[in-house]
Amino acid sequence: MQKSDKKIFGALFLSIFTAVTGVGIVVPLLPVYAHDLGASGLYIGLVFGAFSLSRTFFLPYFGRLSDTKGRKPLISAGLIAYAIVSIAFLFSTSVDTLIIIRFIQGIASAMIMPVSQAYIGDITPKGKEGLIMGMFNMSMFFGLSIGPLIGGFIKDYFSLDTAFICMALLSFTAFLTSRIFLPPTCTEKAVSSPKTPIAWKHLINDRVLIGLFMFRFAYTAAIGIIWSFLPVLSSIEFHLSSFSTGVLVTLGVFISGLLHTPMGIAADKFNKRVLVIAGGIVICFSMFVFARSSSFFHLLFASILFGVGGGFSMPALMALAVLKGKETDSMGSVMALITTAHSSGMLTGSLAAGLIMDMFRLRQAFYLGSGIMVFGIILFFLCTRYGKPFDKKESAALVSGHAAIHDP
Repeated sequence: MQKSDKKIFGALFLSIFTAVTGVGIVVPLLPVYAHDLGASGLYIGLVFGAFSLSRTFFLPYFGRLSDTKGRKPLISAGLIAYAIVSIAFLFSTSVDTLIIIRFIQGIASAMIMPVSQAYIGDITPKGKEGLIMGMFNMSMFFGLSIGPLIGGFIKDYFSLDTAFICMALLSFTAFLTSRIFLPPTCTEKAVSSPKTPIAWKHLINDRVLIGLFMFRFAYTAAIGIIWSFLPVLSSIEFHLSSFSTGVLVTLGVFISGLLHTPMGIAADKFNKRVLVIAGGIVICFSMFVFARSSSFFHLLFASILFGVGGGFSMPALMALAVLKGKETDSMGSVMALITTAHSSGMLTGSLAAGLIMDMFRLRQAFYLGSGIMVFGIILFFLCTRYGKPFDKKESAALVSGHAAIHDP
């Protein structure tokens, strides 16, 4: 990686780490806060689902826009929007208001993570996809692991409003970092490249991309269930403090982050499909352990297992996504599709688990997560086994044809 690319990597890593830490501060607090406001299981799911719903709709647009207009403007706009939305939480007095704010926050998020990952994909050297994406994704996982701990501490010793203020300050710091240290948009590879991104209709029909999408969907459906209902389970059945709940939410994310770099190296050397599937199996088992837990230590063990599963699967999956982005000259669009899977999975997981909680028992939601993960593993296996990626001649023909449509 060139010196200028290392500077870009550092600026994006710091920006994402800072912003995600701010968001992570309120992750263990929102479900309990909504529950205290009288929200049912479905409404708790909607608080989380609204974020994913809006992000899912806007991701394809912002992903393709970043392929043609550049990455930096969208990243900066999303980060300053995060800061503004964080302040809006201070004025929330009902569950309906929380849902609206989370919906707007999802739009801001659609500008940040997939575009940042696409930027990193642009500057990733060939053969280092697993390592570079694994290292970069540590910014997100470490931010999400530290954030809930800080949030739990702030809630126990200060107030919920203090947590929202911290989120706003961290988001604004991330905005300043991106504005100051990222190079001008005109120097980005996405803008300076003469190649035209492949059309959406070809991307969404690619079987390998479908396999990546479905596994990421299942994985984040499980995350949606954990983030939405583990805090409620911890509070109602185990009577844990906010800090202890933060530890549970944090531990799995933190372990996954620790594994991203070594497993990214492994993904560059070994079979990426095998690593993805192995991680998925561990995730299935972890959701089953959550459902059967009878003590804090069982919950702790389940969180560790979930982190190990994510650490095995995600670096390999993102390496496959980078290869597909380069192959199709549509890095922003590919990353948007993967993040769309993330958002729609989070939405489906949180809403479905909310219905399960209202109709049956809270613990049944975790069985649901295990079942969804099995479904995702099977589809990933079939799509990546029998689907073939674009070859170079096909990619060139598609790009040429797409460009001809738009040339006068």
